[in-house]
Amino acid sequence: MRVLVTGSAGRVGRAIYIKLMRTHDVVGIDKTPCSIADYIGDIRDNALIEGALKNIDVIIHTAALHAPHVGFVPDSEFQSINVDATEKLALAGVKAGIKQFIFTSTTALYGNASTPKGIAGWVNEQVTPQPKSIYHKSKIAAETKLEEISNLFQLPVTVLQMSRCFPEQADLMAVFRLTRGIDARDVANAHLCAVEKRLSGFNRFIISGATPFHLSDCEALYSEAGSVIKRKCPEIALAFKQRNWQLLQSLDRVYDSSSAQEKLGWSPIHGFESVLEMLDTESAEVLPILKRS
Repeated sequence: MRVLVTGSAGRVGRAIYIKLMRTHDVVGIDKTPCSIADYIGDIRDNALIEGALKNIDVIIHTAALHAPHVGFVPDSEFQSINVDATEKLALAGVKAGIKQFIFTSTTALYGNASTPKGIAGWVNEQVTPQPKSIYHKSKIAAETKLEEISNLFQLPVTVLQMSRCFPEQADLMAVFRLTRGIDARDVANAHLCAVEKRLSGFNRFIISGATPFHLSDCEALYSEAGSVIKRKCPEIALAFKQRNWQLLQSLDRVYDSSSAQEKLGWSPIHGFESVLEMLDTESAEVLPILKRS
């Protein structure tokens, strides 16, 4: 199939592009020139989008303003880029005859709903978002627009809400792989699974690392996370001990990606061990640990 990836110069867009190009004909679009941006320009450029959509079967839409942009660009830009441009892209895709639309979203949009008071939140697709910022609100609005388009035009739309996926200090990153983090390679593979599964109708999935924890662990994770980690995942506890690292003593949420694993046939494979390997090989995907006061 011929797949258009928007935002192909970004970390996640790049990972998706490279993963899919092994088995599909992939073209990328981004405002930043690079080797995997076949079309250069703004996704709000109608003529550019029209040209990029020729003979496209699937759109994977990752281009967006993100949380770090909040406060640095006007709220109107979040509406224009994250919501209006997403809607126009999907409608242009329908007009061009695409067979599927995949939207890269974020678990951040659950906002306050992910962190209830006094207990770790257990977050799945049934949780009602309580957005904190314009970024969260714009992603929710975009998902809503896509659901409307899916229903109106019988267009298969899959929303993939990815969890924390950016370089950070290795000890935090390793623990978060058990609860609220994901490797970009696993994100890319989830998009590939979505392309090849092509579920009918509108579907929404959380994409996060595999967790050893369960809903029944949430109270203890909030108050005594170290003990729970030692019991449920002794391998990471041993690795931390060997490196003289301290386990976190409180965790505030767990993202449940079991629905995506079941319905997309996807499985996250890059857990905490991958974080340690990246640290030891000096990968730019993970940061060394700084002394904390």
